[in-house]
Amino acid sequence: MLKRLIQIGFVMIGGVIGYRFSSFFESLIGIETQQNSEYVVMGAGIVLFFLISLIAIFFYKIVIQKVEEKLARVPLSDLLSGIVGLIFGLLVSVMLYPAVSTINGMGNLVPIVFSIGLGYIGFKIGFSKKEEIRSIISKKEPAVGNGEQDDFNKGDHKILDTSVIIDGRIADICKTGFVEGILVIPEFVLEELQHIADSSDLLKRNRGRRGLDILNKIQKELDVKVLIYEGDFDEISEVDSKLVKLAKVLMGKVVTNDYNLNKVCELQGVSVLNINDLANAVKPVVLPGEEMLVQVIKDGKENGQGVAYLDDGTMIVVEGGSDFIGTNIEVLVTSVLQTSAGRMIFAKPKLLEKAL
Repeated sequence: MLKRLIQIGFVMIGGVIGYRFSSFFESLIGIETQQNSEYVVMGAGIVLFFLISLIAIFFYKIVIQKVEEKLARVPLSDLLSGIVGLIFGLLVSVMLYPAVSTINGMGNLVPIVFSIGLGYIGFKIGFSKKEEIRSIISKKEPAVGNGEQDDFNKGDHKILDTSVIIDGRIADICKTGFVEGILVIPEFVLEELQHIADSSDLLKRNRGRRGLDILNKIQKELDVKVLIYEGDFDEISEVDSKLVKLAKVLMGKVVTNDYNLNKVCELQGVSVLNINDLANAVKPVVLPGEEMLVQVIKDGKENGQGVAYLDDGTMIVVEGGSDFIGTNIEVLVTSVLQTSAGRMIFAKPKLLEKAL
């Protein structure tokens, strides 16, 4: 049907152009004006534009249909964001039109090109900033009887990354009631969890399934609001970068136990809640000079060092402890190193202290 309409439209245009400009074409090709000659030129115009219509239909099949298919896959909210940017671009071109129209020698060409260029730039900017535009619109929506959705818009968003979900401690923290606001689980994080759970490696598969079980527990058993964020950032490939971008869009906080993601968030000015920082904060305080009984398990990285662990997993590096591997000894704490990656205690055997 559309093909027929294109052909009919081109044929009508060709006929009108041929009829209106018959005298011009006759003089151009050197034919004297004869009776009814305008109808001959009109027929030639019809034939010419019919052939042009075939080219236009071919162009439509190759290019326009691909554009339509791509637009059909684009979410409506993304298209609307692009249209918002297009409108702003055209408004800017309208405001600049008086100044641009005064350029001599180009006629109306410069304003037209200027409007097309600014409109295109506005559309691209609006489309690339779709998440920010969506968040601004959602925060300005009035409450219309949907109190739960209004709570989601106003709540303090805590965005979970893959590592903290697999870790599992976030569920225990939520159970205690220390976490307020809304837990946001991005869809791209769910996809990464599912990919890990489907891995051929047994360890990865168990970690992925554990993460999915933790999410089910949070959703079904705990009294906490959970939001599955379905948006994505197609221009970004890394999951960590997407989390940082989402935190900026929602003005929320990233919840993680990944040391590197923690540093990236700090560098980009994104608030981050590190589970390891929380665990270190609630651990019993160990001061230099304090005595404790530990079991040296293995050699340390440096020559002569031994490694022991507390019940909560804190590593103790014992200077000169390699001679006591497999035995319980009393040690004196010399220093404590505490970072977002965990806490490390340095000590030396009490027996060596007495000998000295």
